[in-house]
Amino acid sequence: MAIITTGAIDVHAHYLPPSYRTALARAGVKRPDGFPHVPSWSAASAIALMDAAAIAAALLSVSSPGLHFLPARARPELARAVNTEGADAVHAYPRRLGLLASLPLPHIDAALKEIEHAVDELRADGFVLMSNYDGVYLGDPRLEPVMDELDRRGALVTIHPTSPAAAEATDLGRPRPMLEFPFDTARAVVNLILSGTLERHRGIRVIVPHFGSALPVLADRVQGFASAFSEEAPDVFAALRSLWFDVAGDPFPNALAALVRIAGPDRILYGSDTPFAPPSVIARWSRGLRETEIISEEQRAGLLRDNALGLVPRLAGGSA
Repeated sequence: MAIITTGAIDVHAHYLPPSYRTALARAGVKRPDGFPHVPSWSAASAIALMDAAAIAAALLSVSSPGLHFLPARARPELARAVNTEGADAVHAYPRRLGLLASLPLPHIDAALKEIEHAVDELRADGFVLMSNYDGVYLGDPRLEPVMDELDRRGALVTIHPTSPAAAEATDLGRPRPMLEFPFDTARAVVNLILSGTLERHRGIRVIVPHFGSALPVLADRVQGFASAFSEEAPDVFAALRSLWFDVAGDPFPNALAALVRIAGPDRILYGSDTPFAPPSVIARWSRGLRETEIISEEQRAGLLRDNALGLVPRLAGGSA
């Protein structure tokens, strides 16, 4: 199951600590976003899987549906709980795990308090932001105070897709990670670019998941529309090249080639999507990484480890 060599850095790994599983169960969420089940997870099982896949270190984040399956008033308490339990896992395996903390958005004041707590008390490595919160997308002016604070702190932020509003009308009865997630990621990133949010907050280091989702295919169209109706349209391709992208998902045989053209190999990172991706699927993606001729051996080493260490250098000491 090993990828290619020891020492991969996984920037797209998820955790489901007890507080989160309990909250999902109490809310009756048995098939999040149409996924067949809620995966099991423990820090020990995560380390065992990492060892089998030759993953030296992983950044943990809460996946969709994030916290917003709960009423807004209940989200700050759950954010504090899952972030604390994530920090406990990192404390148990400090050379192997890192934490991307969750925020109780779109509650701005509570999110700002959680940023402070996550950084100053929990020593989180960064944050995970959902593509939208109750239909409020990244790049929305209402989220500007949070983006300001993340920018002030030079935060590492990974975006994770979630179901758009009224997804049941568009998912055609299929799991939303199949189609809705890629489009919602693209929608969020395009809004970050066209709203000027990325330009105003250059201190935030943003990771886009799932090999850019639909962005490599849609970038030409977005640039064309933006330029056709505004002489001051941003350079969409320059904005995309300022981001990082992980390859969690199915990037072979076509998606990785498109992403390399858009982003360049030095902006691409490894991601496993565990535990939502089972070991057999991770092994298949690993074979693709091992066999692809799209990137050179040097670029492969960058994708697997070196590019991520530029973002989170403290994980350099991990070993599988």
